[in-house]
Amino acid sequence: MTRNRQHPFGSLWSELTQAQDEFARWVNRLSNSHLVTGPELNVWEDEHAVYAEADLPGIDAAKLEITVTGGNQLTVQGERAVPKLEGASWLRQERPFGKFARTVTLPTLVDADKVDAKYESGVLRLTLPKHEAAKPRKIQVKGA
Repeated sequence: MTRNRQHPFGSLWSELTQAQDEFARWVNRLSNSHLVTGPELNVWEDEHAVYAEADLPGIDAAKLEITVTGGNQLTVQGERAVPKLEGASWLRQERPFGKFARTVTLPTLVDADKVDAKYESGVLRLTLPKHEAAKPRKIQVKGA
């Protein structure tokens, strides 16, 4: 596991978010609702931004909604239409259909006004620039 340089608890933060994600998937499997917890996200950062990526094959880009609230809560929502089968019946249906929503807490504040979202070949890629308040500042020390 890589250490998160921005968060003082590093690998503990990563383990807690993984546990949160697993719990959300478990609750979704027990739920009878049509709201799917997914999509699964890859999230990483460098000194300038946080990046997120999700595989969303077959999703209409117009049905995707990306929001950032509270400066560090990323939500990806959308809907995958149920295919209409004419003169046929399902034998197996493992891919989820319907509305989905996924919210993750980012390890730092991001500038919601500068988020860049691209959807190409079924992959959603987000660049979430870090908020200026979250970037490290070099402090010049003055001598006496």
